[in-house]
Amino acid sequence: MASSSNISSVRVVVAGDSGTGKTSLIVAVATDSFPAGVPPVLPSTRLPADFYPDRVPLNIIDTSSRLEDRGKLEAECRKADAVVLTYACDRPETLDRLSSHWLPELRDMGVRVPVIIVGCKLDLRNDQQQSLEQMMTPIMQEFREIETCIECSAMRQIQVAEVFYYAQKAVLHPTAPLFDQESQTLKPRCVRALKRIFMLCDHDRDGALSDAELNDFQVKCFNAPLQPSEVVGVKKVVAEKLPEGVNDSGLTLTGFLFLHALFIERGRLETTWTVLRKFGYDDEVKLRDDLLQTPSFKRAPDQSVELTDKAIDFLRRAFSAYDLDGDGALRPQEVEDLFSTAPSSPWEDAIYSDCAEKNAMGGLTLNGFLSQWALLTLLDPVKSLAHLLYLNYPGDVSTAFQITRRRRLDRKRQRSLRNVLTCFVFGPARAGKSALLRALVGRPYVDLYTHTQEEQYSVHVVEPIGGSKKTLILREISMDLVPVLLTKKDALASCDVAAFVYDSSDELSWKQTSDLLLEITAHGESSGFEVPCLLVAAKDDLGPQAAAISDSARVCQDMGMEGPISVSIKLGDSNSIFRRIVDAAQRPHLSIPVTEAGRNYQHYKQMVNRSLVVLSVGAAVAVVGLAAYRVYLSRRQSSN
Repeated sequence: MASSSNISSVRVVVAGDSGTGKTSLIVAVATDSFPAGVPPVLPSTRLPADFYPDRVPLNIIDTSSRLEDRGKLEAECRKADAVVLTYACDRPETLDRLSSHWLPELRDMGVRVPVIIVGCKLDLRNDQQQSLEQMMTPIMQEFREIETCIECSAMRQIQVAEVFYYAQKAVLHPTAPLFDQESQTLKPRCVRALKRIFMLCDHDRDGALSDAELNDFQVKCFNAPLQPSEVVGVKKVVAEKLPEGVNDSGLTLTGFLFLHALFIERGRLETTWTVLRKFGYDDEVKLRDDLLQTPSFKRAPDQSVELTDKAIDFLRRAFSAYDLDGDGALRPQEVEDLFSTAPSSPWEDAIYSDCAEKNAMGGLTLNGFLSQWALLTLLDPVKSLAHLLYLNYPGDVSTAFQITRRRRLDRKRQRSLRNVLTCFVFGPARAGKSALLRALVGRPYVDLYTHTQEEQYSVHVVEPIGGSKKTLILREISMDLVPVLLTKKDALASCDVAAFVYDSSDELSWKQTSDLLLEITAHGESSGFEVPCLLVAAKDDLGPQAAAISDSARVCQDMGMEGPISVSIKLGDSNSIFRRIVDAAQRPHLSIPVTEAGRNYQHYKQMVNRSLVVLSVGAAVAVVGLAAYRVYLSRRQSSN
């Protein structure tokens, strides 16, 4: 299907029962005359760009309704931008066949384009028949793909050109994305887009478009100013139908939406589409993809995207603006209001439902709000960019993002400069991983065990001792997902620190965790993405298992790690675990474990490096000696 925002031509296929006037209709529009005789099927007919006001050429494809030509008909319909279905006004059975055969047939073909119903041979219509509206209303209610219905006469040149004008218009300016025909109202996505446009044009933020703001809007969209009398006329039309659409300051949002609904009801969809496209919307009433390609988020696997201080300040102001009750949190309705200028909330996916801090009433706190934005930006920076634009982020949107230094370089320089740190949380089932995630965002401990089948996230602001605040993201990875994760070479590239959680009262839990620690460490060594690691001895309230204590001490010594951190989430004893995770991520070189194979490899590299140094020194001595010998020879020869 053609893209109406950047279209080169429109392809219209004409189909219908034999003898309903398909070919005569095409000839009549192309030649402005009625043909005396027509072939069974015409070749492709092209109407030039200047035929209709939108200046887009139209290719009209005639078809045969014969059974043996069904394959060709289906192929043409699949390539169509719009389909014109014809029936004969003097043959009621051809009208009945639209709903019993043709429209279901198009659906079976998988054709999802606007359909124009055309009654041909209007000059032969029986005056006793029902009106076009009476006949078509039930069909249009059943088949929503029908864009419009029209009757015409090729013989008398009645509404022939209008048939293909409506077909072209249905492609260039479709009704379906904007307007619900059944309820006769603007669709929600259209309302959201128009609300954003209204807010962009309301420069003084007084909730109404003044005469000057209306004029600026008109010039931007249509390259022509409004005359003072036209401004008065517009507001008068709105005030008569909808008094709240106008106030002393100008045209309100309600009035602005009413005007666009009125345009659409009167068939002037091109007006609303022109406005939407001028403000960057595509045919699905969302921002065009090309607007989301700047800035570029191209990055190495061990780099990530973060919001800048400027973006965070903007989000703080947005939070305050929508925290209408001033309770320091956004209720679900306030969040909905905040994103009422976007097609939908960016946090509809399940991973965001309970990932951040909320108050006792379920409201998203400021920390929770900013934390969710940090998580969104990490996981899907393009969606983060789009929703900043939907919230009308001021100025150059590239100032809202920064790409971090590579983690490999952080470890080499022994310091991470990131503001957002990601911790992978590993461990066997029932070890206490989910409890750790809940504790980060202040959610209460739950005794009931629920197996985590998919990745879960928690995100919150953590303030290290003597350092600046950092946003910590915990990503829970169940044992089931580890084999899948480790199939990728760069599986650990996005990890700043790994926490290995085990049930300290269960020897098997510790055994599974130690095996997992070795596996993850070995993968990091082989891939070049080594990560700092911490052991978390959970459920300390149950009493640690003696064998696990002694074995964990041995493993930590062998791998050069800090000893396990004991916690009891049930008793509220977190032992500063989140600060310690952040500290390990910020100083990564101090907590990277080493396997025996890794240690042997490091020893081998050191030996090679020493050998290279010895060779380099030896070569340098030889060069110096040779140079001295040459000087000696030169002096000896000159003395002789």
